[in-house]
Amino acid sequence: MNFLSWLEPLSYLVTIIALPYAIFVFIIEQRKERQNDEEEIFQRLSDEYREFLKLVLDNSDLQLLRREGARQDFTEEQKERRFAIFGILISLFERAYLLVYEEKMNRQTRRMWQSWEDYMREWARRADFRDNLPQLLEGEDEEFAQYLRMLVTDEEKRGQPATG
Repeated sequence: MNFLSWLEPLSYLVTIIALPYAIFVFIIEQRKERQNDEEEIFQRLSDEYREFLKLVLDNSDLQLLRREGARQDFTEEQKERRFAIFGILISLFERAYLLVYEEKMNRQTRRMWQSWEDYMREWARRADFRDNLPQLLEGEDEEFAQYLRMLVTDEEKRGQPATG
C-alpha cells in the first residue's frame, strides 16, 4: 500500500476519535476558565468588601458595626460621613449584583451570590441604612434597586413579631 492509501483510513480515525475528543477537551477547558473567571471576580469583590470594612473600622465613631444600628445623636459631619459610607456600600452591592447575580444560577454561582445576599440582608436590618436607602438608590441599576428593596421588605417582615 502506498502512502495515500494509509492517509484515508487515518483521516477517518481522526474524524471519528480525535476530533470529538478535541471538542470535549475544549469544552472542559472553557468551563474551567469560566469558573476561574467567576472565582476571580468573587475574590476581587470580597477584597473590596474587606476594604469597606476597614473603612467602617476607621470610622468607628459612626457605630456601623453594631447590629442594632447606631445612635441617633450624630453631628452633621458624622451624618455626612455615614451617608458617604452607605453610598460606597451600595456601589459595592450593585457591582456584586451586576457581576454575580443571575436569574438561573448554577450551584457554584448560587453559593457565591448567597454570601452577597447575606451581606445585603445584614445591612437591610439596620434602620439607619433603610432610612437612607431611597436617596442611595437614586440613579442605580433599576433591577438591582428592586432586588435590594425586596430584601429590605423581607427583612422588615422578619423583624416584626408574629401576630395571631
